[in-house]
Amino acid sequence: MYNKSDIELKVAEFLLQIKAIKLQPANPFTWASGWKSPIYCDNRITLSHPSVRTYIRQKLAQLIQEEYGAVDVIAGVATAGIPQGVLVAQELGLPFIYVRAKAKEHGTGSLIEGEVVEGQRVVVIEDLISTGKSSLQAVDALRNAGLSVAGLVAIFTYGFQQADDNFAAAKCRYSTLSNYKALIDYAAEHAIIAKSDMEFLNKWRENPSQWGQNETV
Repeated sequence: MYNKSDIELKVAEFLLQIKAIKLQPANPFTWASGWKSPIYCDNRITLSHPSVRTYIRQKLAQLIQEEYGAVDVIAGVATAGIPQGVLVAQELGLPFIYVRAKAKEHGTGSLIEGEVVEGQRVVVIEDLISTGKSSLQAVDALRNAGLSVAGLVAIFTYGFQQADDNFAAAKCRYSTLSNYKALIDYAAEHAIIAKSDMEFLNKWRENPSQWGQNETV
């Protein structure tokens, strides 16, 4: 049985434990977008930890079966979604393809690598959801190639309203193993952050592009 709340907290625990997620409300990170952020997430680190990697592989496979039923192929989003997608495809015994960030500039000029069969039902694998824009570019590429996108699954989401809006506009369902709320709840409960920081951290999720400009910890 897929117990959503237990899995959300367990994945949050793993990501903090192996430092795939770092929380620094007093010393925020700067993302490539220029946003200031109290959190940094690099789920590629999970690949270096066999027990965590196995848990995530199994739970992503279960999530697909629970939320999307039978599918024909698994697609990874380059680059971080590729290894996770391969692991899930292996777990489910399904073919695997992946979507490049942009088409190759040589050879076949492919945007999608692997055997693509029109009409196949596909689930897309990402490692992380922020605004969802890069993920949805991959969804568009798969749809344009004639595949039926059942939905997208990822390890973690920041829970931005912008992501929900973008996926809704694209008419694409998405599901994740864990999320920012579960992470903050776990971190506060286990004294990884002070409970007094929770309001401050939640303000970031509500308005990440403006957070930190007029905030003090």
